[in-house]
Amino acid sequence: MENNTITKTINIGTRGSKLALWQANAVADKLQAAGLDTEIVIISTKGDQILDKSLDKLGSKGVFTEELEVGLREGSIDIAVHSAKDVQSTIPADLELVAFMEREKVNDVILSFNPDFKLERDSTAKIGTSSTRRKALLRKYYPNVTTAESRGNLQTRLQKLKDGQFDALMLAYAGVFRMGYDDLIVHTFPEDEFTPAAGQGSVAVECAKDLDPELKQQLRQALNHDETHVCLVAERAFLRTMEGGCSIPSFALATLTPEGNVSIQGGIVSLDGQTHLADTFEGTQEEAERLGVQLAETILGRGGDKILKDIRAERGE
Repeated sequence: MENNTITKTINIGTRGSKLALWQANAVADKLQAAGLDTEIVIISTKGDQILDKSLDKLGSKGVFTEELEVGLREGSIDIAVHSAKDVQSTIPADLELVAFMEREKVNDVILSFNPDFKLERDSTAKIGTSSTRRKALLRKYYPNVTTAESRGNLQTRLQKLKDGQFDALMLAYAGVFRMGYDDLIVHTFPEDEFTPAAGQGSVAVECAKDLDPELKQQLRQALNHDETHVCLVAERAFLRTMEGGCSIPSFALATLTPEGNVSIQGGIVSLDGQTHLADTFEGTQEEAERLGVQLAETILGRGGDKILKDIRAERGE
């Protein structure tokens, strides 16, 4: 069979932060290894430009993806690279997610310049985080902790930590590890308590639906990690059914069991941490999407719909 490798240069759209560029370069490396030429195109998003508002005030739809998606439509880029947890729950009809890259460890972690920093149940520390989910879970498990808004890229947040704006910083392990700051990790949260946001730890690659089918196939082959893909199909089905973006305190984590089944745990927590709804479902890999929907419908039916309604009312949505 002859080799029909695409000869055009693949323009990779990405945000400009160091972590976003790490992700884009990881994609470029894999594509180059598959014989494709690449070029990285930096695009600034609303989430990068507006740093004086919390994410829930910006609205959850496409804060970090919208401008990249415009690039896909206009053809200035062929693919867009995102942190999978930043991708809105419903993709526009003319676009698609073509690949999910192999997932890093999924846990939330605490960073501090003080190696003796300890997070205990009665801690009164001030912790920097811009995540609605993390704030709500901290209120549940560490009720005496206070949180401070911490927007901006990882380096900006670390500078705020250095300046004493908070005692510690709460982030996803994946970004911390990829940027080489894992020596600052002083606490790792167990994923059964601090279940991550849907998609946390994976990189998602998006393209226009009408991109050349042969190129799409090559992209998939070079970039997609099958196990991660199955898990994210389940998690994103959960997120879509919950109608929750990245500013809703929902969480979901799918894993493959030793038998090769998909197990998904997930739920939602009220903003004050007082109501925590969670469940787990298991089924075959072919049922991944249905399992995510089933989990969301169960959580919504047990009071998750009321939590969402209260959050929207509080935000004036």
